[in-house]
Amino acid sequence: MRPLTGTTTDQAPADPAATDDMLATQPVGYWSGLAHAAVTRHLRDAMARIDVTQPQYWVLNRVNGPAAPSREEVVIQLTPLADGPHEIARVIDQLFHRGWLQVDAGQRLQLTDAGEAARVRLRELVTELRAVVHAGISDEEYVAALKVLRRMVANVEEDGDS
Repeated sequence: MRPLTGTTTDQAPADPAATDDMLATQPVGYWSGLAHAAVTRHLRDAMARIDVTQPQYWVLNRVNGPAAPSREEVVIQLTPLADGPHEIARVIDQLFHRGWLQVDAGQRLQLTDAGEAARVRLRELVTELRAVVHAGISDEEYVAALKVLRRMVANVEEDGDS
């Protein structure tokens, strides 16, 4: 483990009522986990109201790319985001059943017209939801927050202890 440099702040227990002057002592895992859970729940609840899931949206977006992917490519690319190793394959089957996906002669996945219409509707919904999540946060603040999180991930991955 690398020595601690650049900060002398002790770690305090997670405190949802921490004041601004206490935030430097708060555990990033708690706050990033809380943000992930709240934002994901907000997104999934909104999608559920129109009978769609977040993984279905992922697949529609992935299939929409410039080169039509195979089923296996989509499964490999999206499984790390999924709630289990079989979820993306099931989602692909659900989208076939809905008539939103089809396979071309080369066994590549393609959106049907109905699938493209659903993808566009979902994109509009996600854009609206993003505006709610980002209310009161400038692009500069958002970028700064993501840069900090990205650096923390890199710090842990570079450490080799994980």
